[in-house]
Amino acid sequence: MDLTRRGFLALTAAAGAGAALGGCGSATPVASTGPVLSGAYTGPPVTIQYWNGFTGGDGPAMRQLVDDFNASQDLITVRMNVVQWAQYYQRVIAAVHAGKGPDVGAMHVEQLATQAARQTITPIEEVVTEIGLDETQYPADVWEAGMYNGSRYGIPFDVHSLGSYANNALLERAGITAQATTGDELEEQLAAMVEAGLEAPPFWMPNRWPSHLMFLSLLWQFGGEPYAEDGSAATFDSDAGVQALTWMASQVDKGFSPPNVAPDSQYTAFKNNEVAYTWDGIWQINDLQATELDWSLAPVPTIGTEPAVWANSHQLVMFKSRQPDDNKLMAGKAFVQFLTENSAAWAAAGMIPARSDARETPEFRDSPQAAVAEAIPSMRFLPTVAAVGEVQAQTLETAVGEAILGIADPAAALAEQAERATALMVGNLRKFER
Repeated sequence: MDLTRRGFLALTAAAGAGAALGGCGSATPVASTGPVLSGAYTGPPVTIQYWNGFTGGDGPAMRQLVDDFNASQDLITVRMNVVQWAQYYQRVIAAVHAGKGPDVGAMHVEQLATQAARQTITPIEEVVTEIGLDETQYPADVWEAGMYNGSRYGIPFDVHSLGSYANNALLERAGITAQATTGDELEEQLAAMVEAGLEAPPFWMPNRWPSHLMFLSLLWQFGGEPYAEDGSAATFDSDAGVQALTWMASQVDKGFSPPNVAPDSQYTAFKNNEVAYTWDGIWQINDLQATELDWSLAPVPTIGTEPAVWANSHQLVMFKSRQPDDNKLMAGKAFVQFLTENSAAWAAAGMIPARSDARETPEFRDSPQAAVAEAIPSMRFLPTVAAVGEVQAQTLETAVGEAILGIADPAAALAEQAERATALMVGNLRKFER
């Protein structure tokens, strides 16, 4: 995944630009996802295009899966095109509407609604049935996240969330032997580390990336929701939102974090053996494994009243085509089936396989992210609302940054940006939900 704040903002901006482009014309909708795949593919030799954005530490793991599929049979050749996520969504929309789109792809679950609304991807209920998948094989919320407007557009491939990374050596200097699991424990530990005279504050609070993911986690922990499920309003300025953002800003006031922590610098400081705790995505696992740092990973502690943590999911999708090719459709289904059946190998990317049986394999149980998988029941996803990520980048992220920097009171910052977000969302309903 290899996300930074700059990449994330570029991603959401590109998604918005791509959606606008998609409005200029649409691929001819297909009535179904083609002929039934019964057993192995038996058609003529065919080449299909598979697009994704796995350009970071997850890239080699996906390349290996594609190579394994190509070596497993003689009739289908999968050609993988890897595009930076920041450009990916704009490029797939442009390609599909030009009649040159890929056959199969991976995309973030929060993008499914926008891509479906722009008729870039096709409903895949039939595919799910043909390849033998159903809701019993996945955690309920992860499975449900692939739905939009009553139809399934994505098959969950993984889940990836924030986690709590700890520098074990720095914790031990303060007499701490295990990561905090509650807000009270965390505050006690941070105070102990300050008292122990660590060279740097123990828990850096960034004013941007990934601070909004931290905010969303805490908002859910305090019982709030960021947006209305129907996409009609932003609700992140609730009492729960104010509690969440106030807690984040207080880390600076209490001396646990320096002021004005730039995006990603908290992770860099952690990686450089300066910071005791940081909350970041599990996509950092492969990067940290390449260092000599003594670190551990655990679920984000429960600061609010209930466990919750922001999460996302890479979902497998099939793209629409102006001239559907039955052989390519069946080959695409066979490839998707292979990926889901072999998703345990995806643990090598630092991700959590979405299929429950894949998480029971030794290769996953021995992975660092297995420690976070126990938090799957508390992982939360953004609602399936078209362009919600773009709205969030323009509003919620601004409010979080202003409060952490001390520019605005948390309640005032959230109220102002929630009003802006609601106006944008109402406009998007008219644009996307027609």
